[in-house]
Amino acid sequence: MNELPPLDTATLRDILEERVPNATVNRLLWHCLGYRPNSLGNGWDSTRVPEEWQQYPEPPDFIDSRPAIVKLTRSIPAEHKQLLKEVLAFEGYRVSELTPHRTRRATAVNWLLSFLRRTAGER
Repeated sequence: MNELPPLDTATLRDILEERVPNATVNRLLWHCLGYRPNSLGNGWDSTRVPEEWQQYPEPPDFIDSRPAIVKLTRSIPAEHKQLLKEVLAFEGYRVSELTPHRTRRATAVNWLLSFLRRTAGER
């Protein structure tokens, strides 16, 4: 598996601006959720994945799967719902720019910001 980009504000902005491929966005989410390639390299080890994600023994495609991105959205704590605005000063896309993929990318970035906020105390 290719190396992941750093989980920093530059990468998060690049995700919003579609400068990071969908596959990489998914891999960042998978990694943060605890999915790891299995030792044989032919599947996934989901033993580190939180219980609420165990319905997905293999990591979902968050950019193409509406049910998976809805679950991701709902897993963002209420106090973190505005992190896109607070941390990145992201005001959203113009109506003419809206597509399901861009909306899902914004959700992914918000979830990643929430993940960073939640795990900051563990470091």
